[in-house]
Amino acid sequence: MGIVKVTSDEYKEQKGNLFFVIFISCAAAFGGLLYGYDTAVISGAIGLMKVHFNLSPTMVGFVVSSLLLGGAVGVLASGKLSDRFGRKSILLLAASLFDVSAIMQALSSSISFVIISRIIGGLGIGMASVLSITYISEIAPPHMRGRLGSLYQFAVAVGIVSVYFVNDYILSIGEDAWQNSTGWRYIIGASGIPALLFLLILSPVPESPRWLVKANRTLEAMDILIKINGTHIARQELYHIEQSLKENQPASLSLFKETCLRKALLIGILLAAFQQLVGINAIIYYAPQVFEAARGNLSLLVTSMIGVAAFLGVLCSMWLIDRIGRKALLLIGTAGMAVTQLLVSFGFHFQGTEGLTTSLLIVFYLFLFNISMGPVVWVVISEIFPNHARGYAMSISTFFLWVANWFVSQFFPILWNKAGGSFTFLFFMVMCLASFLFIWKWVPETKGKSLEEIEHMWK
Repeated sequence: MGIVKVTSDEYKEQKGNLFFVIFISCAAAFGGLLYGYDTAVISGAIGLMKVHFNLSPTMVGFVVSSLLLGGAVGVLASGKLSDRFGRKSILLLAASLFDVSAIMQALSSSISFVIISRIIGGLGIGMASVLSITYISEIAPPHMRGRLGSLYQFAVAVGIVSVYFVNDYILSIGEDAWQNSTGWRYIIGASGIPALLFLLILSPVPESPRWLVKANRTLEAMDILIKINGTHIARQELYHIEQSLKENQPASLSLFKETCLRKALLIGILLAAFQQLVGINAIIYYAPQVFEAARGNLSLLVTSMIGVAAFLGVLCSMWLIDRIGRKALLLIGTAGMAVTQLLVSFGFHFQGTEGLTTSLLIVFYLFLFNISMGPVVWVVISEIFPNHARGYAMSISTFFLWVANWFVSQFFPILWNKAGGSFTFLFFMVMCLASFLFIWKWVPETKGKSLEEIEHMWK
């Protein structure tokens, strides 16, 4: 039996509880704030830790990327754990791990203990990076799913903005000696506050209705669907969810056995990897270093321009994603990013380390990323997989995102020191072009379709 389409107008006309939908989406998206905060918090601490522990460039890269190693494990574990215990339960576990990690790092007496602590935090951030957006995609009405899914990247941007101001305030408390011995501990320890808030905000949030149906808790699922969409749409949606979950094969078998789903998985993997290979986290992790090279001795407060650009970019994306579509935004963003990266490369080559224009171009690149690859990739990879395999497939795709993230953060300082800014940004420009061609050729448009329609589209 084919999927009977419920139009966007029908969804809008139903008396679902809009406040309820927005609240639970924001609560889940708070996991993005943890991701953004911890992605950026190391930028204020790594220079001080380098002095305190006398770290080499290679060890600096490993300290930064150690969180990503834990993240990769957390990502892989999240699919099976959330399929067994639920999306909400594992999100709560993720927040707890991150809180423990923040305390351990702040109290660390050796660089080895710092690395172990960051790996533990990475486990939590990896789980949250998969399940926050998965949860939102499973509860959001189709006509709002792009905007609600973009809340995750919006929270990432809020986390980044918060970090730079918090870091700047903490570093203003004492002089260099205090910063090198103690200041970095306060910077890292403060990251436990958003994790604690995440735990509190998640408490009243219900479980994903699609997971509840999969767990044979249909009545609970129906109650939540009614709150989201109203009774009429909820009944139709419940029927389609039940039909899509009649797949008898384990998720791992169907994803690799069925040609159409293998294609979906490959698209998810490559799209996730390209999100990192275009260079975003190289700039965020090492923002002070990049800006100092581009403009001279700028303070961390000026570096907060990165967070502001991210914040404004996501707002634009939220306005456009359900209007012009996912694919159009991705193509516009990657094309613009490629041009910007090329100009940045020229700036480092011809202007050396004092180019204000180069700094502004880097900020504009971040704005373009957060219109396109930042939020839209998360939305697309949360939409394209079937209900019975979404958790597993999302964990695989996001694993490759974290591997690419680790690769960039590990080798960026080495590439920067050996080849310089011009060659480094030229490499990222090539990655932007490759992602543009891939999106243009392979990525489908999913705007306005229910998750069950998208599943049917592959078949």
